[in-house]
Amino acid sequence: MSVSLFDLFKVGLGPSSSHTVGPMKAGVRFGEALAAAGLLPRVAQVRAELFGSLALTGKGHATDSAVILGLAGHLPDKIDPDQVAPLLAGIAAEQSLPLAGAFPVPFVEARDLLFQMAETLPRHTNGLRFTAYDAEGGELLSRITYSVGGGFILDEAEFDQVAAARGPVLPFPFNSGAELLGMGMTSGLSIAQMVMANELALRPRAEVEEHLRRVWEAMQACVKRGLSTEGILPGGLRVKRRAPGLHRAMQRSLAANQPSPTLAFERASLYAIAVNEENACGGRVVTAPTNGAAGLIPAVLHYFKDCWPELAQEEKIFEFLLTATAIGSLFKTRASISGAEVGCQGEVGVACSMAAAGLAAALGGSNAQIENAAEIGMEHNLGLTCDPIAGLVQIPCIERNAMGAVKAINAAALALQGDGTHRVSLDQVIETMRQTGHDMMTKYKETAQGGLAVNVVAC
Repeated sequence: MSVSLFDLFKVGLGPSSSHTVGPMKAGVRFGEALAAAGLLPRVAQVRAELFGSLALTGKGHATDSAVILGLAGHLPDKIDPDQVAPLLAGIAAEQSLPLAGAFPVPFVEARDLLFQMAETLPRHTNGLRFTAYDAEGGELLSRITYSVGGGFILDEAEFDQVAAARGPVLPFPFNSGAELLGMGMTSGLSIAQMVMANELALRPRAEVEEHLRRVWEAMQACVKRGLSTEGILPGGLRVKRRAPGLHRAMQRSLAANQPSPTLAFERASLYAIAVNEENACGGRVVTAPTNGAAGLIPAVLHYFKDCWPELAQEEKIFEFLLTATAIGSLFKTRASISGAEVGCQGEVGVACSMAAAGLAAALGGSNAQIENAAEIGMEHNLGLTCDPIAGLVQIPCIERNAMGAVKAINAAALALQGDGTHRVSLDQVIETMRQTGHDMMTKYKETAQGGLAVNVVAC
């Protein structure tokens, strides 16, 4: 079953889709479940427990803040990032939160938000358990939810339902790269055209185009903020925001007519750094397909706009994003886009593959060349671990997006220089990524217990 454009590209808050966006949505869902059962007026205490990777790196990924905001009824795509700190400060000062945005409930963070670092729930490493109690301490409702990457959340029962669900009949129900290429040959349509046809089977064209427009506008706004905002990133590592300084240096060299011979790649790196510094600060970003990899696709799109301004009209931007959707859908359904499940190959690696395919499409590549670009993009990210220092989405995450953007551009260039025939298929590299993630030691999968996270002193 193909994953929709609306699922893969979501506007939300940094710094993490799995550890911030997903848990916030889970908190909202629990409040909605209490409301639907008519239990909200009886709630005297609510408790949230974090397990596995959420517990181990939750502090650095703002999972605690996300859960509190979610329980208070705030969604990641609706809340104003500038209001996050005041809202959290008010809840802490009053030791009370408006459950589901309406019912004040006592809330003491040390008592009611627990990091169960020694436990992992059975379905996924990113597990949350919410429990509501009445005034006598009796349990009113308890729910387990998993944040499975890219902002997707599933309750326990939904795991089996998702596996069994058939969903609506789509005109192009591709489940593999080979099927996608075959359907393209039979129909004579591009990958972007087939994805659009699938989207139109679910909702009106105006709604699809408005979402594409909103995603691109949010990406541009995020780059603009990142290029102009100075300061130190939060969390204790004292990482200075570099994008404004890099941008000024680039502008000076261009004004002096002394552009660097690697200007195109430097631009892509700059845009990726700008977005991921915004992400690290909890700013508004587009999950594409995750927040940890949110800078990659905007960077390559801005590179495309800079280098081919005559081509980079709205139609081509849409073609890029629709093509990237097809590739992201294959990774989501056949492997994973969760760093806690398969390492950063599932985040930066997948985003690199998506961006390479999107750029190849925007530059006029055939379906075979696009599939080749996607394959190259992932092949050279296989085995990439997720080892954030201090559990923060900063080092190596920010630079990793910049490197991934450059790889995506090179992958598209290599693919467009060929005729689309190649030895390793996209399906084979997706399966390799899945197997590699399965074999990867847990400490290298978003736990801050291996790699750079333990070899660099976080102080």
